[in-house]
Amino acid sequence: MSDLKKLKEEFLSKLNNKLNLSEINQIKSDLFGKNGLVSSQFKKIGTIAESERKKFASNLNIIKDELQNLINLKINEIENAEINEKLQKEKVDITLPERPFLRGKIHPVSQTIDEISSIFSEIGFSVEEGPDVENEYNNFTALNTPDNHPARDMHDTFYLDEKKEKLLRTHTSPVQIRTMLKDKPPFKIIAPGRTYRSDSDQTHSPMFHQVEGLHIDKNINMGHLKGCLNYFIKEFFEVEKIRMRFRPSHFPFTEPSAEVDIGYEVQDGKIIIGEGDQWLEILGCGMVHPNVLKNVKVDPTKFQGYAFGIGIDRLAMLKYGINDLRSFFDCDYRWLNHFGFDPLDVPTNYRGLSR
Repeated sequence: MSDLKKLKEEFLSKLNNKLNLSEINQIKSDLFGKNGLVSSQFKKIGTIAESERKKFASNLNIIKDELQNLINLKINEIENAEINEKLQKEKVDITLPERPFLRGKIHPVSQTIDEISSIFSEIGFSVEEGPDVENEYNNFTALNTPDNHPARDMHDTFYLDEKKEKLLRTHTSPVQIRTMLKDKPPFKIIAPGRTYRSDSDQTHSPMFHQVEGLHIDKNINMGHLKGCLNYFIKEFFEVEKIRMRFRPSHFPFTEPSAEVDIGYEVQDGKIIIGEGDQWLEILGCGMVHPNVLKNVKVDPTKFQGYAFGIGIDRLAMLKYGINDLRSFFDCDYRWLNHFGFDPLDVPTNYRGLSR
């Protein structure tokens, strides 16, 4: 135990000095690397007498946690100091003249939102909006999401307070709650907008775009949902025929729930949407759960309906051949000049959405 105490005191003394990031990472490697001092102590546990083994392992874990927490705290302090210093140096003069770009372009995401709105407006849907900062009730509870549901975890959701009452909305479904609370059925809306989840890679972003669809009325069934989605997918991808299948799934706010796949094939390295022999998941949907209707004071014995959620960024990637989601947010004018749209080219169904 004296060796562990000596190890702890030695490195606590080192970490209490003023260190840079490189020096802290070196200490971290010396302690927890493959052949680090703490790692080596864990390897010795099997050689210790059984009567002493439990006490040794417990003390070693306490020392490991204490050193790791201090290292992480030091790293966070240094990174925050670097960010603050950078913010002080990189001030932007907003009075400077604009860059000499002759013509701007409409971002593919904005274009896709306009296309989606144009399609659904043709079949009687209106567009509703809601705030990006939501309360926990509208985002989870009113949508029949259990208290122990994984979506509520910190690693998925950006909470804005310690009580977890305010958050960045994880989907646009809270807009349907707000819409139904302020009005009476029937409802036939779409709700496009920004959503936020703690995820980032080639196909995921911490901020992304989603459109929620909702149709509540008397005698609405899954047939209406399928007809609506069939119409939308054909119009959006501008194809005459589409293969579509519903796979059983689970969402807290719909019952029954389904994932929707569409047919596609690959030609010359490109995905062709339509009647191919391969399947591509495109959206989630289902019949609105009776509990959701009860939460917004709508009588589920008189009214029912369907809801669906579609990733707007994913639709834009599929339609316009964009293979990395992160490029949507890089602010690269060269990329926007290539994938962007003419500001005067407003999507309309009668002359083609993207032509």
